[in-house]
Amino acid sequence: MSETVLTVEVALDEIVEVHGSAGEAAMLLFHGKSECDNFKGTILPGGVDTQKEAKGSARVLSARYILEGTDVAGEKCRIFIENNGKITDPGPDGIIHTKPMIYTDSKALSWMETANLVGTVSPIEGGVLITICQVE
Repeated sequence: MSETVLTVEVALDEIVEVHGSAGEAAMLLFHGKSECDNFKGTILPGGVDTQKEAKGSARVLSARYILEGTDVAGEKCRIFIENNGKITDPGPDGIIHTKPMIYTDSKALSWMETANLVGTVSPIEGGVLITICQVE
């Protein structure tokens, strides 16, 4: 059983790519916001999803960004998120499964740093929706 603890709407700003003979890599620069129960705020400049794919292997992603805003207790805070995943076959719905890791200076949300978290990346109009859930 899982409970959604954080959602982030992400909009793509730029894609920088390189295509080599042994593989390819892309850096997806983005901005976005969170408007969920636990946190409301925006992604600070510098959010990037680094994707790489060696020939014959699945594409792996590692997105890293910091959100700044207000936590569930009404306190100002920042949340760092590193979200790692492998794009083997996102399927017809386009959902990618990830393993997020969080650091935060929020006392009210500090439990997220040690929680068992899983994530999904789902397509939405103009970008993607990151959903982070706590699993038991």
